[in-house]
Amino acid sequence: MQLSIKDRFTKELPADPVLENNRRQVSNACFSYVFPKKTSKPELIHVSPEMLDNLGMSSKNAQSETFLNVFTGNYILPNTKPYAMCYAGHQFGSWAGQLGDGRAINLFEVEHENKFWTLQLKGAGETPYSRSADGLAVLRSSIREYLCSEAMFHLGVPTTRALSLALTGDKVMRDIMYDGHPAYEKGAIVTRVSPSFLRFGSYQIFAARQEHETLKTLVDYTIKHHFSHLGKPSKETYISLFKEVTDLTLDMIIHWQRVGFVHGVMNTDNMSILGLTIDYGPYGWLEGFDFGWTPNTTDSQHKRYRFGNQPNIALWNLYQLANALYPLVEVAEPFQTILDDYKPNYEAKYLNMMRSKIGLFKEDAFDKSLIEDLENNLLLAETDMTIFFRNFSDFDAESPSEGLQLVMDAFYNQNELTEDIKQKWNQWFKRYASRLELEDISSESRKQKMNLVNPKYVLRNYMAQLAIDDADKGNYKLIDELFQLLKNPYNEQPEHEKWFAKRPEWARHKVGCSMLSCSS
Repeated sequence: MQLSIKDRFTKELPADPVLENNRRQVSNACFSYVFPKKTSKPELIHVSPEMLDNLGMSSKNAQSETFLNVFTGNYILPNTKPYAMCYAGHQFGSWAGQLGDGRAINLFEVEHENKFWTLQLKGAGETPYSRSADGLAVLRSSIREYLCSEAMFHLGVPTTRALSLALTGDKVMRDIMYDGHPAYEKGAIVTRVSPSFLRFGSYQIFAARQEHETLKTLVDYTIKHHFSHLGKPSKETYISLFKEVTDLTLDMIIHWQRVGFVHGVMNTDNMSILGLTIDYGPYGWLEGFDFGWTPNTTDSQHKRYRFGNQPNIALWNLYQLANALYPLVEVAEPFQTILDDYKPNYEAKYLNMMRSKIGLFKEDAFDKSLIEDLENNLLLAETDMTIFFRNFSDFDAESPSEGLQLVMDAFYNQNELTEDIKQKWNQWFKRYASRLELEDISSESRKQKMNLVNPKYVLRNYMAQLAIDDADKGNYKLIDELFQLLKNPYNEQPEHEKWFAKRPEWARHKVGCSMLSCSS
């Protein structure tokens, strides 16, 4: 297995001098060296061909004993030194202090075709940052992360990636709903891949501890390797960096709202400095369109991370990043100007995104109210977001009265559609048909464009749970079926039509399908 290994992170950034793997506070260091826990009977379940190719590996490489052992923690490649990253963060709005990679161990960095990738094992054992946890992962959460990170990539959503999914052969104790009923589950490891796993919290920890020299070293490293187009580090460059991170974060959130993805735990340690979706834990996909929905049991009371609040939380998190970078600039105004621009920029981009979802390609002063009324209508009865927008592409401006029938499959209970609700929908479809008169695009072209932004297939929670249930019994076929399906989420794929369906009623309140814990 020939890889072009170029470990920039460990060679250019300060390391924790302590080599013992015991829980501790780590000062003035970006990472700690640590070895993965050896697994007793590793078994490879699935590998992403796309990521193999991105790393310069072949399917033959993936079938080797070396591949299996490297990506399950049993073999360390020569001249590499695995490590866990040090960072802090705000969790659910409260400062949590040092966090760090508690169950993630970075193996090495690979360069291929002028791109750099960091490879990381999730669930490979304890690190100095594990606190009271075991550093391991279970099969169900690993399947969810593996499938979703690759699915998000093919949806066009900025994301970290996944290379492989493997069983460890070991049992892991978990209390799935934190209700005092722990049980043993199958252990697993996902190999995660990203240009960088740096987070907002990576910078926060040094600012909070007033370790400003280490903060500057890390920020300069970030600019050098990930934002080199900004030029040499300076106070002006630090402001430019913050502006770019703000824009990348905003664009990521727009994509989340477009496809109905709810991250579930937008703590600052779960926010990528590259604007990538990172840390797939208790995430979920909107079934019924609902701004107030969160998939996270820990968040069920306050709903801080609910679907409709994701844009606001991203801004709150950016304020924390600004606070972390401030010591390098010592002037607040340029940060504040960028933060003040976030909301108007978000509103403009959100409006354009929603225009694209409903096939409007010219701008009209009344588009905002048209879209707001659409969203209000979607809340009148439980309405499947994915099915509604996909079927809506067939709308015929000549027959607005048929609009409601066109999207009827999106309603979970058609008996909820009172005459008043039907009237509101019919009025909206009529108004929309009038708005289409301003467009100069054919209905067929409009449909094609709409179907490029409105996916037909997303990783609904119940789909992942079915794959998990099968995998628990040793059957991994459904993992591959979903993996292949989700590589082409905008295509019709008539052979997979069964997955273009509302959440089944059995899944409404089933654990893993409706609400998930942070251990998910």
